Amino acid sequence: MPHKHALLVVIPTLNEARHIARVIADLSAAPRVDANMLFVVADGGSTDGTQAIVEGIAAGRDDLQLLHNPRKLQSAAINLAVERYGDGRDLLIRCDAHADYPVGFIKNLVDAYDRGEADAIVVPMDSVGATCFQRAVGWVSDSKVGSGGSAHRGGAVSGYVDHGHHALFRMDSFRAAGGYDPSFTHNEDAELDCRQRALGSRIFLDAAIRLRYAPRATPRKLARQYFNYGKGRSRTVRRHRGSLRARQLAVPFLVIGTLAALLLSYVTPIFLLLPALYLAILGTTAVRIAIDQRSACGLLAAPAAAIMHFAWGSGFLWGCATLAERPWTPDASVGGLS
Repeated sequence: MPHKHALLVVIPTLNEARHIARVIADLSAAPRVDANMLFVVADGGSTDGTQAIVEGIAAGRDDLQLLHNPRKLQSAAINLAVERYGDGRDLLIRCDAHADYPVGFIKNLVDAYDRGEADAIVVPMDSVGATCFQRAVGWVSDSKVGSGGSAHRGGAVSGYVDHGHHALFRMDSFRAAGGYDPSFTHNEDAELDCRQRALGSRIFLDAAIRLRYAPRATPRKLARQYFNYGKGRSRTVRRHRGSLRARQLAVPFLVIGTLAALLLSYVTPIFLLLPALYLAILGTTAVRIAIDQRSACGLLAAPAAAIMHFAWGSGFLWGCATLAERPWTPDASVGGLS
């Protein structure tokens, strides 16, 4: 009897030797979905033994392929896998080598797709960490101060959304939108969601299907990550007018307002009220998180949130000033699929 679906599961990698075997095992574990499945690890040139690990696993099974991704980026990896192996497959599932996937993750995604009328299924990310700083980043990321109430950051309500953490696509929808734009190093997921929605596709967030993700381990790495997020978003909002949300617009205004207030405080100290209010909000949030989590690590949520806000806002402003972008139209070709 033929399978109901034919799935392409793509896992982009770059130096993921510590995680790739576990991720493949977790995604392959029972319960299995009633589908013909092909797993593709698209590697961007790992030097830590990732490719050898995948080849060793693939030698014992016929549903796993190692694909060389010369462009290194995750977006290019997904596009290349679709071009090579997507024909005849109706569903595309994207997974990350550094995330923790629950038992039955793929089956639950396909079941959610079969229950509704969505063209893509997205999921919430629950940030977790091993160190005190990582835990603080995770806790504040799932709060309104950290993410502005973004649905896929610790969200608990299922429903149709503008954006979420990518998990499953209807292959035809992904291809019709042109796939990911590999000129984006960050925010390529939100940019693709804008194109999908403009072309009539619907995106459903299933809050019951969750994955765990470890935040950056140091303040410097966190700042670099969020600066790049802000740069990517600056391109998305100029390419897709109307995609900027108030919670996002508030962040660059916070950066500009704080710097202006500090400069103007030399004229009169009253301008220090803005940064003082901001610090009070961060401090109150950190204390509440520390109490709720029963951990003094929660106090680090204040500096973590400040890093996230100012790095993202600075990246957004820098991107607007230095990166050219033009509005997208449905007849424009910006995706990475040929």
